[in-house]
Amino acid sequence: MFGSIFYNLWAAIIGFTIYFFATLSDTSIPLYSLLGSFIAAVVAFILMYAIRFLLGYIFYTPEDHLFDSLKKENEQLRELMAKQGADAGNNSTVEFQDENSEEIAKIVKTMLLQDESHLV
Repeated sequence: MFGSIFYNLWAAIIGFTIYFFATLSDTSIPLYSLLGSFIAAVVAFILMYAIRFLLGYIFYTPEDHLFDSLKKENEQLRELMAKQGADAGNNSTVEFQDENSEEIAKIVKTMLLQDESHLV
């Protein structure tokens, strides 16, 4: 849960104050204003628990130790993929390590021109 009980107390004080000043001039007997203000304070106090729970849920960040098993599993998968890659050899589809960017650009341009000529 987010925060502490003091957030609830502040919400109760604010609820009491708002209700008290909003109804002070409306009633002829101040007792009704005070009674309604105390009820508003209790409602605000209880409502703040739900707000704190919601904020705690939104701002929750899990601990690092919760992901230890996931990290181990990912590491095992990486090792397995590396073994499979070493067994299969270097079968990458396209490698441009030896060619420079100008040659690649020329090849792409010619491929685009060939595609345009087939469309016309």
